[in-house]
Amino acid sequence: MSSTILPDEGDPKEMVLQVGVPGLDDVLGGGLTANRLYLLEGAPGAGKTTVAMQFLREGAARGEPVLYVTLSETADELRGVARSHGWDLVGIEVREMLPAHDALEPDDQYTMFHPSEVELSETTLKILADVDVIRPTRVVFDSLSELRLLAGASLRYRRQILALKQFFAGRQCTVLLLDDMTSTEHDQQIQSIAHAVIRLEQINSDYGSSRRRLIVTKYRGKEFRGGYHDYKIVRGGLQVFPRLVAAEHTPPFTQTRIASGIPALDALLGGGIERGTSTLFVGAPGTGKSSVAVQFALAAAKRGECAALFIFDESVNTLRTRCEGMGMDLAPHLESGHIRVRQVDPAELSPGEFVDSIRVAVTEHKATVVVIDSLNGYLNAMPDERFLIVQLHELLTYLGQSGVATLLIGAQHGLIGLQLQTPVDASYLADSVVMLRYFEADGEVRQAISVLKKRGSAHERTIRAFTMSNTGVHVGAPLRNFRGIFTGVPVPIEGPPQSS
Repeated sequence: MSSTILPDEGDPKEMVLQVGVPGLDDVLGGGLTANRLYLLEGAPGAGKTTVAMQFLREGAARGEPVLYVTLSETADELRGVARSHGWDLVGIEVREMLPAHDALEPDDQYTMFHPSEVELSETTLKILADVDVIRPTRVVFDSLSELRLLAGASLRYRRQILALKQFFAGRQCTVLLLDDMTSTEHDQQIQSIAHAVIRLEQINSDYGSSRRRLIVTKYRGKEFRGGYHDYKIVRGGLQVFPRLVAAEHTPPFTQTRIASGIPALDALLGGGIERGTSTLFVGAPGTGKSSVAVQFALAAAKRGECAALFIFDESVNTLRTRCEGMGMDLAPHLESGHIRVRQVDPAELSPGEFVDSIRVAVTEHKATVVVIDSLNGYLNAMPDERFLIVQLHELLTYLGQSGVATLLIGAQHGLIGLQLQTPVDASYLADSVVMLRYFEADGEVRQAISVLKKRGSAHERTIRAFTMSNTGVHVGAPLRNFRGIFTGVPVPIEGPPQSS
């Protein structure tokens, strides 16, 4: 299926139900088509029961009769799950259909929902009778593992599910089946019967919290957002972070230049940086990359705009203290909301949640400047390095199409010399590349700044002196009396300086 979200062009009479899980309706192209049978599968602990409760709570909040049929957990256990999220089960009918202690005996295995196979148990008859009395619009069956065990044979199991689907087909009811995938050989029989299949996955990394993601493997007759989408379970339920598709976000904007407030730096950049472009500040640790980026954010805040900073490598208090020591007072702008700082912990934050945080900053807080400090921390937040560039490209495209000036910080390994290495090369993705370097001269370690690349407009080709003090960031005159500054050990040029 295509990942592009398109309007449903099917039967105009088909109603789409909201699932009640933030972000999941977006992934499903609007929600679940009513009066169909769906499969939600995942390993134990992935959050299936939580999704099921959110699905039923959404219906109950709309005044719909809903039913939760449990084959594995008791009603008390379900109420305990609800309490852990701060919920109650008011409006949700719960029916227990737990197998008896001898239900797995070979002579006692019988189908629960197909009367042509064997006589239904009294419990099953009561459940089906309750369905006709309650007339629910949403039903959850938790879980299929017990049905699979009771069926014994795969043919009987398939007939049970088909009978279940047929039973609800004419009752204007949407059915959600939960499967914990605990069978030795996970078959695809239910996937072929279900109208749509959603799979929840939990990945346990070597360090940090577990990563959770979901994928829609099938949805008949409806476009949905393909691929994996990160999600997390918090008090209050699941939160899904849909995969970012830049092509879906193309708001019009006027491309204007954003000044830093430092005339020499703006002159070096040909007047500043443009909205809708990305700028990479690269250099060794301590050369001033973050300070220059904060200067642009501070200038935007002074203009009454919003700037969002996502910092991986230092705490918010350290950032504020460092900026105050350079005469850049962030406090009033933090209080007014014109500068928003979020400290990112790569061990706890999934890539999808991080991208969603940036999207919220742009859409809800109207950020015009976004700072990612640094790409090194962003790399550590990715479970697999080979996907970093692809996701970064999609993120930069989205920010560019939204008219945001994106500032990326790339810390190189090493301090002085030609052997500096960058853990992730994003220079070809960025519209502009600004290099900051240490160099030795007259028994001192000095700093230099230069613009190596800038798409779309002219810029200075000079290498300028760069210093940081208690009065802020300073960009000096071009260093015309040295050759080989970027080697770290430049050679003085004797005689008059060469013309540029």
